[in-house]
Amino acid sequence: MSGLKNSPFGKRLRATHQDNEEDGPRRNRQRVNPIFYTATASTTKDVMPESPVTTRDMYGDRFVPSRDAGDMRTSYHLMDESGPSTPSKSRIIPTESDALKEQANAIFTSILHTEVTPPSPRRPTSPQRPTTSSSATTTLPPSTPTRKRIFHYTSPATSANPSTPTRRLDTPTDEAYSMSPVRAESRQLLESPRRQLRSVCKTPYRVLDAPDLADDFYLNLVDWSNTNVLGVGLGSCVYLWTAHNAAVSKLCDLAGSNDTVSSVSWVQKGTLLAIGTLSGRMHIYDANTLQVQRSYNNAHTQRIGALAWNSHILSSGSRDRMVHHRDVREPSHRPFKRCAGHRQEVCGLKWARDGGPLASGGNDNKVCIWDLRGSKRASVTGSSTSGSGSVEDAGGSGSGDAPLWKFHEHTAAVKALAWDPHVSGVLATGGGTQDKHIRFWNTFNGTMLSELDTGSQVCNLIWSLTSHELVSTHGFSSTTAQNQICIWKYPTLNMVASLTGHTHRVLYLAMSPDGETIVTGAGDETLRFWNAFPKKEGGEKRETRLDYGRLIR
Repeated sequence: MSGLKNSPFGKRLRATHQDNEEDGPRRNRQRVNPIFYTATASTTKDVMPESPVTTRDMYGDRFVPSRDAGDMRTSYHLMDESGPSTPSKSRIIPTESDALKEQANAIFTSILHTEVTPPSPRRPTSPQRPTTSSSATTTLPPSTPTRKRIFHYTSPATSANPSTPTRRLDTPTDEAYSMSPVRAESRQLLESPRRQLRSVCKTPYRVLDAPDLADDFYLNLVDWSNTNVLGVGLGSCVYLWTAHNAAVSKLCDLAGSNDTVSSVSWVQKGTLLAIGTLSGRMHIYDANTLQVQRSYNNAHTQRIGALAWNSHILSSGSRDRMVHHRDVREPSHRPFKRCAGHRQEVCGLKWARDGGPLASGGNDNKVCIWDLRGSKRASVTGSSTSGSGSVEDAGGSGSGDAPLWKFHEHTAAVKALAWDPHVSGVLATGGGTQDKHIRFWNTFNGTMLSELDTGSQVCNLIWSLTSHELVSTHGFSSTTAQNQICIWKYPTLNMVASLTGHTHRVLYLAMSPDGETIVTGAGDETLRFWNAFPKKEGGEKRETRLDYGRLIR
């Protein structure tokens, strides 16, 4: 036994017994985390029986993912390239033209998505069994199998569908050999030709003083004739400015009758100018002779804020909520038709260029489409095919037919109206301070095509004759940018340019007969002329020997 005690086995056995005896008091000692060197709280007085300690596997605090085969969009919950589904409701009009800035931002966003979140690699899919036809569902009788090679090996190079993946590094155009810091898709995007943006001069080429130009949203005091003469209503007077020689002449002065000009409108072809007043009178002047041709002393019971010509038919809208239509060739002063579709003042009137329907906008936030050619709708309330427009009875005895369409989407007064000269039946309308939207309508079926939140009061709209673009003038705004003239590309509704210069609301807008120049008027009593659009393509004809028509005497 003494030999066993002194043997190495006996020494290890005694050491084991000593460890078991010291195990009790060691449990009450303070434990130390061997990794972070922090002591865990424990009590040395009251020792409670411990629950069995579960050992946890310890891992490192860093994880490096493999980006070669993983889907980063799914792993890191990245957004899709389409962006948020709900568009932003508050759109701020930029202080200057941001067409180049928008193009650069779009390219940068595309490259950023390509570099940071590349498309996930295609993973091999499991083979699918060929679908059998219904005729092959019947069981066939067993037959003797033909002799075939069970194991058939083919070379990947000669196989139509190689089972082994192709070798990347054998391709000279592989990204591994590229010296560019960006991917091939981004490099192709940067090297591709960009669309040349049209440059618009940001400063007016002419500024005229317009004293007593009213700062009233509901009036229309500026219009440009097809003979290149600008008519402006200033207080009780109407002045004519001839564009080719900058000559100014006074057409009339209503101070003798204690009246004030509230609207002016040129006939489409000719020199007749219609003038509406605050007292409800209407006069027609000849710009060549500066003489009055006709006067309607009781045209309306209240002020006439909107006038529109359709050949020899003159339409007028008033604060008395009525739209009157008169044939200026008839000796009678009574209108041949009255239309009552608004519950408040009519502040916008615009005939379609082809002599089609008439659009009217009112302070009741409604837009009415009238057709005097005989097209009628039922006078009962109904909704359009898409629900974006509705038609209801104009109401009132002797008020004429109900409007062809009546749109209720605007939430503020609608003064800005413009018919698209390039696409028949398309109407653009703009809402006031509480609306700030430009909406586009298809008047054939009464549906809304699109809308644009401008972030500012829309005072006027006019389409370009040389390009498919739209001009809008603005006033009150919920943002810092206001009193601007914006040019929009249709139908993308991207901004082409933003012109500034007026210090008050830009309430008046007109276009020159050649379609290149626009004039704007504001409460700051100035008229500003802008070169907004390019010349019409093919406008200048060159003489040629093949033009035999000019040789005919």
